[in-house]
Amino acid sequence: MRLDDVDELLTTTRAVRRRLDLTRPVEPGLLRECLALALQAPSGSNDQEWHFVVVTDDATRAALADVYRRAAVAYNTRTRGTKTRRRTLDDGERATRRRVLASAGYLYEHVHEVPAFVVPCVDGRFDGAPLADQATAFGSILPAVWSFMLAARSRGLGTSWTTAHLELEAEAATVLGIPFDEVTQVALIPVGHTLGDDFRPAPRRPVDDVVHWDRW
Repeated sequence: MRLDDVDELLTTTRAVRRRLDLTRPVEPGLLRECLALALQAPSGSNDQEWHFVVVTDDATRAALADVYRRAAVAYNTRTRGTKTRRRTLDDGERATRRRVLASAGYLYEHVHEVPAFVVPCVDGRFDGAPLADQATAFGSILPAVWSFMLAARSRGLGTSWTTAHLELEAEAATVLGIPFDEVTQVALIPVGHTLGDDFRPAPRRPVDDVVHWDRW
């Protein structure tokens, strides 16, 4: 294994929204390869209580896209003005945030055109559960989802982690036939071939600004 290749994969797997090819279908075989690799990720107690709903059918994608849009509006309405920051963003970070918001807006407008969705789920409901239980549940699915996204990147596919649809999770469950009382959806991952492959490392805060040795 060449470290340079691994490092490039880790530093260039971006949240792809604007650069998804909305006209090219995603081959089921590619999705299966990525999901097979995702299943090698660790899970709590090796329980593997995960599920992945792959959506490529036109009518189902359209219905899920409608839920996504309405949920995004509901989420933004509910959370507007509620987020506070512990630190002030510099000019570069503010510019990056504006680009991210514009990119999210593009996805909002075109989500119905995305050729495939993957909805990762985990067995059980965790509404109001103790934090340790929630962390265990989500920690048992998130590594697999990230592995899926890395595998997708290595095969020329772009992905983006989205959670807005969870504002209307029960509606999404109805669209997808997910047993809502027994299974928790974790995210909705748009998937498509990328337009170009020239992804670069993103601007990030310096390591020393965010790493705390031995104590905070």
